[in-house]
Amino acid sequence: MFFPFSQSGVKSLSQKMSDWGVCLLGIYLVIAFLTPILINLGLIPDGQFGLDSPIFAPPSLEHFCGTDRLGRDVCSRTLQGTSVALQVVFLAVGLAVLIGLPIGILSGYIGGFFDKALVLIMETLYTVPVLLLSVVIAFLLGRGIPNASIALCVVYIPQYFRVVRNQTAQVKTEQYVEAAKAMGAGPLWIMKRYLFKNVITSVPVLLTLNAADAVLILGSLGFLGLGLPETIPEWGSDLNMALDAMPLGIWWTALYPGIAMFGLVLSLSLVGESLELFFNHKKTVQK
Repeated sequence: MFFPFSQSGVKSLSQKMSDWGVCLLGIYLVIAFLTPILINLGLIPDGQFGLDSPIFAPPSLEHFCGTDRLGRDVCSRTLQGTSVALQVVFLAVGLAVLIGLPIGILSGYIGGFFDKALVLIMETLYTVPVLLLSVVIAFLLGRGIPNASIALCVVYIPQYFRVVRNQTAQVKTEQYVEAAKAMGAGPLWIMKRYLFKNVITSVPVLLTLNAADAVLILGSLGFLGLGLPETIPEWGSDLNMALDAMPLGIWWTALYPGIAMFGLVLSLSLVGESLELFFNHKKTVQK
């Protein structure tokens, strides 16, 4: 998302960083799309298997990022890990939005015992550390992309609930909502016509920040052996396998997955900054 120039005609540093984040995220999306195609065409090796390659081979023309302890191409696994990370992260935060947004609106609008019960449940989940809660859920569900997505989803639902519920409770007291009630508008129509439009603006910023956090949590689950199966390339599990090789001077098995994870977290964080600038600019213009 690119912003107009400021009054001086020059973009501020924060706006430039936001644009860089959008470009960097776009590169990750292109990599995730092209990697399976390149593997099917035989242009890059499949990182799931060693294919009789030497173990711990240093970076070379044959293996640009070297190989790991099983002879698997580190470059290919790092590229494949991009697609896996994006699938799990966006599935997790997407489910969190789909669940947290409607129940937040319902809780804030209905109020009463229903609101108190949901607030109690969500506050209890919110007080549990994110990593601890995701580890417990991942342990109970087992390893796999859907299970990892659900483990992350449960962690972020309370955040969307809290934000949406608080904004709904404020908006429902506005005069135009009271006027709609006086004219005979039903609760569903009011929530769809007035409440949803006012609370949705805060969701994109929170979504991108949660996505950045989810990349780190997914990597932590993989590092602990609770994320995805070993046959699926994933940055956290690759970093775990690289620990034993680091004392031997084999740096490439940890460097490239670590850089890839850092870059994705950075891009999502900058996109969140971009969205926040956009909505703040929009509010300023409306005023």
